[in-house]
Amino acid sequence: MTLMEKAKQGFVTPEMERVAQAEGVEVEWIVRSLAEGTIVIPRNVNHNTIEPMGIGKGLRTKVNANIGTSPDSADIAEELRKLRAAIEAGADTVMDLSVGGDINHVRATILRETTVPLGTVPIYQAAIESQEKHGSIVGMMADDIFQVIEEQAQQGVDFMTVHCGVTLETVERLQRQGRLMDIVSRGGTFMVGWMLHHEEENPLYDQYDRLLDIARRYDVTLSLGDGLRPGCLADATDRPQIQELIIIGELVDRAREAGVQVMVEGPGHIPMDQVKANIQLEKRLCREAPFYVLGPLVTDIAPGYDHIVAAIGGALAAWAGADFICYVTPAEHLALPSPEDVREGVIAARIAAHAADIAKGNSKALARDEKMARARKASDWEEQIRLAIDPEKARRYRGESAPSVEETCTMCGAYCAVKLIKEYLGGYGECR
Repeated sequence: MTLMEKAKQGFVTPEMERVAQAEGVEVEWIVRSLAEGTIVIPRNVNHNTIEPMGIGKGLRTKVNANIGTSPDSADIAEELRKLRAAIEAGADTVMDLSVGGDINHVRATILRETTVPLGTVPIYQAAIESQEKHGSIVGMMADDIFQVIEEQAQQGVDFMTVHCGVTLETVERLQRQGRLMDIVSRGGTFMVGWMLHHEEENPLYDQYDRLLDIARRYDVTLSLGDGLRPGCLADATDRPQIQELIIIGELVDRAREAGVQVMVEGPGHIPMDQVKANIQLEKRLCREAPFYVLGPLVTDIAPGYDHIVAAIGGALAAWAGADFICYVTPAEHLALPSPEDVREGVIAARIAAHAADIAKGNSKALARDEKMARARKASDWEEQIRLAIDPEKARRYRGESAPSVEETCTMCGAYCAVKLIKEYLGGYGECR
């Protein structure tokens, strides 16, 4: 049985208990939410070396980091460095998006090394194998796609992005709509190209029950991908995007009925004034399914700084109800990220997630900020560093000034407001 099926029958598993403990909530609430589908615990039955982690309504906002090879760079050692950088920076999950080199070997290695849930996009591998075997991406057959999905599930992948909502109907709407950027999802492009070439329905939609059967046997969490997500602000919240979301909402219902854990992926490039509406639409149409957002990016003109752009959008999205943020690195739109880019992307996304958790009233997030305030008042530098989202960077900055100024920092020195007010207020200013 899947974790969702066990929850529906009232069973309490070690995974549910550990998530409840980590989140500071009652395990009965976790069981009920898992049964209803408002949270998921991505954990393949064949991947028992990871720490269980929950995503969804009422839980701490989670962060994902993407890694993976490219045709121009297929160094597994480099990808493992990125994996370690992501986990050390606090990523809750990692996705392997490899499209270069021996991707089976890359994925198997990452699965062995990761301590957090691993996600993939199976259509990538199916398309690459088709290119090698048939000389074209569109040469693959439906069975080829499902074979890859089954192989990855058997291997231990915890969650998979599957573009089931990209149908002939949504493609027709896309063609009628007209877009500036057309389609920017790689998986969505593969599926649209396949459908137009074969003049057949998307097999992931047409044979959805077959997909559910595989997911159920291995307890793989399905992440219903947004193949028609907007790739620029001009295309945000248009008809093709919403049409796909309506279809995905119906597929969420079918997954829950089958006992399969499911979440929904969202945009994309969205201006700030449309972020909240997009979250509300997903939550309404998909019956509170966990929402996994890429950014969103709230401007198109900041290459090199898109981790900041995504953090702005991510904070707004999570505050509005998004549950899971996919990081964006400074290299987005420009290059394959380095381990340091991965680290910066994770930290930026974690700041966004934490800021949103505070706004949502998460008790653990609020308590951490209060502890930081008390540490600052007491000039307790070690505690401030310990509480920092990026302790390594905080310690480095502090180390550069500590030899000359022990009690204060080098910005204010003797004129530090915190230090002076203690003297002016006397005992009243002491930390309680």
